[in-house]
Amino acid sequence: MSDGIAWIGAHSTTGSSAALPGMLGGISLTCARGVDADEFLIALGADLDELASRTTCKDLVVPARRRGDQSPHVNRAMYGTCGDWVYVLEDWGMATWATGYRRVESMRPAPNEEIVCVTMNSCSPPQRIIHAPGDGRAWQAEFGEDTGEGSALDAALHAAGAVFPSIREVGEASVVAYHEEHGPRLPVAVFTAVGNYCGLSIDQEAVQAGDLPAVLIPMV
Repeated sequence: MSDGIAWIGAHSTTGSSAALPGMLGGISLTCARGVDADEFLIALGADLDELASRTTCKDLVVPARRRGDQSPHVNRAMYGTCGDWVYVLEDWGMATWATGYRRVESMRPAPNEEIVCVTMNSCSPPQRIIHAPGDGRAWQAEFGEDTGEGSALDAALHAAGAVFPSIREVGEASVVAYHEEHGPRLPVAVFTAVGNYCGLSIDQEAVQAGDLPAVLIPMV
């Protein structure tokens, strides 16, 4: 499953990647175009020197926190480019951009800068898709919904089967039954849709092995 990014969804409930040199389970994805890759990572909080070193994830040292340490907690973020997009992979439970774009000025979506984020929100469900189409706004939807903006991303979500019937359409009982039957495939459908919309292909073996460059990003 090295083509596309459906494999990320397939491993959305896989256990922690802590024992791996790279990442596999519970990955959140943020991708952006219309912005330089390094500039986007710096906006997320990456250190300039660390970014310049292009250290691979398997060689990145995450400092252990000491009791009473006032320095910010950091999480590793693996990154790369595909076509016009820079992508960032994080496996700490959420996507940094999703947690900060409303209140951290550097993360606010700028005009002509498109951002698509799939955040797993393992600590604060539900899982969400956030789309900043490049007009300074950001639209979001829970897994199983579209963003309501009528965009090409929404069309891709529908085409991949990532939009489930709503209570308004079929009633609560039918929605519950549908989620029970089809819910397990939803993360794969969402990542398939985002991959198709962005034209993203990220190699699973390279990510799992930690062969892509990585930086430490402070939690916001």
